[in-house]
Amino acid sequence: MPALDGMRILDMTQYEAGPSCTQALAWLGADVVKVERPGLGDPGRGQSKRVFVDSEYFLNWNSNKRSVTLHLDHPDGREVLLKMAPHYDVFVENYGPGVIEKLNLSYEVMKQVHPGIIYARVKGFGTTGPYSSYKCFDAVAQAAGGIMSTTGEADGPPMRTGPTIGDVATVVQLALAIVAAYVQKQRTGVGQLIEFSMQEAMTYLMRTRLAGGAPNSERAARRTGPGEGPAMNLYPCKPFGANDYVYIMAVTSRMRHDLYTVIGRSDLLEAERPTTPEGWLERAEVIKEAITEWTRGYAKHEAMKILCEGGVPASAVMDTHDLFNDPHLKERGFVQTIHHEELGERPLLGWPARMTESHVPIQAAPLLGKHTAEVLIQDLGLSEDEVRALHDNGAVDCTRGRQNTE
Repeated sequence: MPALDGMRILDMTQYEAGPSCTQALAWLGADVVKVERPGLGDPGRGQSKRVFVDSEYFLNWNSNKRSVTLHLDHPDGREVLLKMAPHYDVFVENYGPGVIEKLNLSYEVMKQVHPGIIYARVKGFGTTGPYSSYKCFDAVAQAAGGIMSTTGEADGPPMRTGPTIGDVATVVQLALAIVAAYVQKQRTGVGQLIEFSMQEAMTYLMRTRLAGGAPNSERAARRTGPGEGPAMNLYPCKPFGANDYVYIMAVTSRMRHDLYTVIGRSDLLEAERPTTPEGWLERAEVIKEAITEWTRGYAKHEAMKILCEGGVPASAVMDTHDLFNDPHLKERGFVQTIHHEELGERPLLGWPARMTESHVPIQAAPLLGKHTAEVLIQDLGLSEDEVRALHDNGAVDCTRGRQNTE
């Protein structure tokens, strides 16, 4: 039985901060119903004005969900949502500041129709404080939470990270809080409001760096580029393309001994330890040159294999194509193929949690509105004629994912 079998989630999220949270819960077995606007849906779907096309972006964050289309600015559409709410344990939203309040779907309103609801919100800066009305996206959260200040070359400007950690790292923490609230509700019967600030969530990722630039220190934590010292750094490999590098992280004397042995330079460890700052710099440069000379003789995957088998922590710099073709990930079943109704076969990376008593097969992200009739009949006990009437008056859309070319 899936771990979260029985948990039901009403998902009013968009883009990535939000959908990634509800997808994680769906992959643990929760029934996630995604509420979208008819004809448009989650902006992450990437459709144009006239032609519906699901983007790879949307597919990556919305698998294992069902899609319902409601016009929430239509009184009957909003009423349908409020009638649905008592059938769910959790409501999740990540709209911009003030949007939920404008729709009159706040926690207080939801609590009136479902006193035990767990109502989860993601905002860039929370709902209180001087920044609460500010809009926010991933990179903005990285800047506000200190991430950018520690990312980049030591003598270069601050830099955002490649992965969208502002979005995803926030809502992975949110998913944990939702599960905790759900467990608490099993004991007490009481729901609650959960609020996450993306800025605050970013500081959780900063704690190691904060130790090097805490308020009582003389300076802020510094940027270190790809590494700190020659034994913890990035090295080029042939054929010297954009991602042809191996990263080495030999953090102990034993690991450094193994590193120097692997590259055939045991003398580097045996040399007399420098006693001056200048001596340290000279020695670091000698070591870096020796490692570079060795790595340049190998492709990145070859260098990784030799180093790791020699006891040195290292990895080829995997690019996005490498990940889907990595023999290790393939053998472990992490690279999967899903079938999308319109786009056909698509590769998808799996969920890293491996649980002996919980397994949920990955399913393709839903077409826009595909499950509207199904969910309304299931949740509200409506007849097909009643659902069709709601469709005809514009409250819901039951076109079941067909292309919108009107």
